[in-house]
Amino acid sequence: MHPALLYVPGHRLTLPELSAARLDGDVVEIGDAYIPADLVESPDVRASSVAGFVQEGTAASGPTAAWIHGAGDAPPSVHHVQRARRRRVRPRPSLRVVFHDTALDAEDLMQLGGIAVAAPSRTMLDLVLSLHRDPGVLSWVESLAEAMPAVLAETRNALESLDRVPGTRIGRAVLERLALRTW
Repeated sequence: MHPALLYVPGHRLTLPELSAARLDGDVVEIGDAYIPADLVESPDVRASSVAGFVQEGTAASGPTAAWIHGAGDAPPSVHHVQRARRRRVRPRPSLRVVFHDTALDAEDLMQLGGIAVAAPSRTMLDLVLSLHRDPGVLSWVESLAEAMPAVLAETRNALESLDRVPGTRIGRAVLERLALRTW
C-alpha cells in the first residue's frame, strides 16, 4: 500500500477534517488511521495503520499481529510488540503498547505495510501459550483460526515440539477443540 493512501490524524489532515471526510463517505477508519473508502482492507493496510506503535527493532505480535493477519474487525485497544533483533531495544513508554522482550527469530517474522510482523503460525503459538495467563486472548485465537485455518496444524506441530513450557496443556486443548470446528 502506498503511504499516501494512509491518513493519520494530525499529519496531512486534522482529525476534524478526517471526521468530515468519513461522514461524506470518502474515507473509512482502520485502527487509528483512515484509508480511502474504495481501498481493500488487506494485511498490509492493517499493518500500516499501526506502524506508529511498532518502533524500530520490534515487530507486531500477539493480538496486534492476529488482527493484522485478518482476525477480528477492530484492532486491539492495547497493541503488543516484541523484540525483533538480538540486541536489546529500549521501548518507548506508552499506555497503548505492551512490550515483550523475548526476541523473535528471523524465520518467525514477515514484512507487511513497512513494519515487521510475527508470522501467523508464531502469532497463534504465542496466543495459545498465553491463554493460561490471559483468557481474554481466546477470542483472538478463535478469530485467527477462522481467518487462517491452515495455521492450526502448524501450531499443533510446533506445540508438540515444546517441552516443559507453561501453557502447553491448555494450548493443546484449545487447538484440538478448534480443529474439530468446521469454518
